[in-house]
Amino acid sequence: MQKIYYAAHTYMIVGVISGLVYREITKWQDFTGDTQLAVVHTHLLALGMLFHLIVLALEKAFGPSDGKLFDWFFRIYNAGLVLTVTMMTVHGIQTVFGAKTSAAISGLAGLGHITLTIGLILFFINLGKQVSGATARPDNASQLHDQPA
Repeated sequence: MQKIYYAAHTYMIVGVISGLVYREITKWQDFTGDTQLAVVHTHLLALGMLFHLIVLALEKAFGPSDGKLFDWFFRIYNAGLVLTVTMMTVHGIQTVFGAKTSAAISGLAGLGHITLTIGLILFFINLGKQVSGATARPDNASQLHDQPA
């Protein structure tokens, strides 16, 4: 459970910093157009922090990390997210500074999205097996039955 928490916390920190970087770089360059930098912090906060917090809650209820696919999901999903936001950042900085972007940046960003999708598929397969295998984790069973209706 701690690695899920640390992932959420890390994405929160990087997401907030990326928003600051976007604001400062565009202000420094007097840039007012559209850039990928504008949505990097949103991707980090939503797909990084919020998603991992949801996984953390699901971990408490169903224990998806007990499943065989969890480590694969965790590595692949995070690699895809890091690749995606890295390419968005590179493309956004190139846009702000007026540099021409190569097709390789778009290709790598697409590969990051594909990797994210594979990670999500693994997550849902794994979660489905854990949910169908038990109604609640044993350590939560007493809490679920003791609560008033």
